[in-house]
Amino acid sequence: MPQVKLPPKAVQLLHKPFIAHLATVMPNGSPQVTPVWVDTDGQHILVNTAEGRIKTRNVRRDPRVAISLADPAEPQMGSLYIRGTVVEITTQGADDHISFLARKYTGATSYTRRPGDTRVILKIRPERIAGGAARG
Repeated sequence: MPQVKLPPKAVQLLHKPFIAHLATVMPNGSPQVTPVWVDTDGQHILVNTAEGRIKTRNVRRDPRVAISLADPAEPQMGSLYIRGTVVEITTQGADDHISFLARKYTGATSYTRRPGDTRVILKIRPERIAGGAARG
């Protein structure tokens, strides 16, 4: 499916510290949903996680995902629903990215990792966008 452009309102929403929900597909076909910190490079949605986590294993097997988030002050007009595909899983820049997300979401200067964690960035290509923030 072709990539769709993230509207400016969607990019603004993704830059705010709102918790998103990432849905992946389990081996038996059932959905698995995880609250996640998100970011965007303006074209893709970026989710930082660790190797070995359920969501990472799921997207390596089936890269289809869905993401939702909403501004609690504007749950209708500030909502965003995205279906897409994980097009890249990379460790490059992942440690710096999780520290950036920790500052964005908690104000902390760094992220305290679990011992042995290898951080990865899931780069998601949006293919369908809906919600109030999708309108502009």
